[in-house]
Amino acid sequence: MKQNSIISKECSLNILAINDTMEILGGKWKFSIIACLCFHSDDHPMRYSELLKNVQGISGKMLSRELKELEVNGLIERNVLSTAPVSVEYKITEYGNSLKDLTQTIAKWGLNHRKRIIKEMEKKTS
Repeated sequence: MKQNSIISKECSLNILAINDTMEILGGKWKFSIIACLCFHSDDHPMRYSELLKNVQGISGKMLSRELKELEVNGLIERNVLSTAPVSVEYKITEYGNSLKDLTQTIAKWGLNHRKRIIKEMEKKTS
């Protein structure tokens, strides 16, 4: 009985941590935005328009909202440039960069899953 109680407590703590993480990173777009900023060449900032072009399918309004939430959570930083017209750049923070390995793992899983599904589809059609 005590062993089950320990496992249950550990499980509960892990699920709580996952729920916290998903609250911050959940949704359709946040990982794509983080991936763009993590894997952009030489940790170079990206302009809003570059992000809008690279995160395919996202609307400008949604990108703005997601960027604000990521900034509030300390995952990205926003820099307003004094240009005419005003430009805004976004850069992954050191804290946000801690998600790079997770982003790579998710991307790798997604590629493998896609290959698996394609193989299954090919088996069914042959």
